[in-house]
Amino acid sequence: MAPPGETRIPTLNGIKDAYQLLSAPFAHTPMFQSTQLSHYFDADIWLKVESVNPIASFKSRGATVAIARALADHSVAEIVTSSTGNHGQGVALASKLRGISCHIFMPAEPNPVKLAMIESLGAIVHKIGHDLDFAKAKALEFAEARGALFVDDGEDPDVMEGAGTVGLEIARRLDHIDDVFIPMGSGNLAAGCATALKALHPGVRVTTVQSSQSPAMAMSFEQRTAVEFPAASIADGLECRVPATLALERVLALIDDVITITDEVILQACRTLIDVQHLVTEPAGAAALAGGHSVREKLAGRTVVLVISGGNLTPALLERAQALDSLI
Repeated sequence: MAPPGETRIPTLNGIKDAYQLLSAPFAHTPMFQSTQLSHYFDADIWLKVESVNPIASFKSRGATVAIARALADHSVAEIVTSSTGNHGQGVALASKLRGISCHIFMPAEPNPVKLAMIESLGAIVHKIGHDLDFAKAKALEFAEARGALFVDDGEDPDVMEGAGTVGLEIARRLDHIDDVFIPMGSGNLAAGCATALKALHPGVRVTTVQSSQSPAMAMSFEQRTAVEFPAASIADGLECRVPATLALERVLALIDDVITITDEVILQACRTLIDVQHLVTEPAGAAALAGGHSVREKLAGRTVVLVISGGNLTPALLERAQALDSLI
């Protein structure tokens, strides 16, 4: 328990406890060695696939844990969050399963695939503002005015520990890991995973990957302090204009490197996963492969895990990806 006024820091024990609150298909997700990518990289390449579930994303892990822990502590009549889509799906599903009214604040022009899924789960969607951080500010005002539970993707250690169960599964799956590449928007998944990975595999190197069209967290990592920067990436799952305090603190403490990749190369990674693994991913979901590919000469002979974080690819982006060459 953190002292009054201080945010609790996510821990390995907290992640292990969070894991007990999850069940398939949102836990025990597929992880397998890629023969084709291993041959190309001259390395032992593993894919941790978080897109094979009803919302095609890892985000249900954090939402489920945060809401379950909140309900164990007090009654909740209404749940609110902000999201570009995947976190909103996770919160909407967890709310629906518990019969609790849910409001999701999204940017004015959200990913249509994710929007449709959130609406199908019965959540009330508020489309507002030019980016996620504007929507988040309005969502916080709304939640405070109504006394609702706000599920914060970035500042909530329960959400981070839920996301960290991805890292826990990776750490338990392999006896030795050299490198893990993780997509990064707000940094919640990266920080949670690194908490588990560094505790169980002290020598592992954790690298996060962000779009060069949404580089706020990468710039903050380089400058070792929060840097705001406009987000204009096609990879909405990597969007972040205003770094979250808790997520940035843990990224600075645990992450070894941050790589930025152009949106076009990320789309090429989407094409590669379709061609090589018959795996449909959204741009954020393919970012780990794009990042690993950019430093592939350094990975020869190493055991590497790529986290495939989501699969909510729009038809328009699928068409763009198919028009590009594969990375391999």
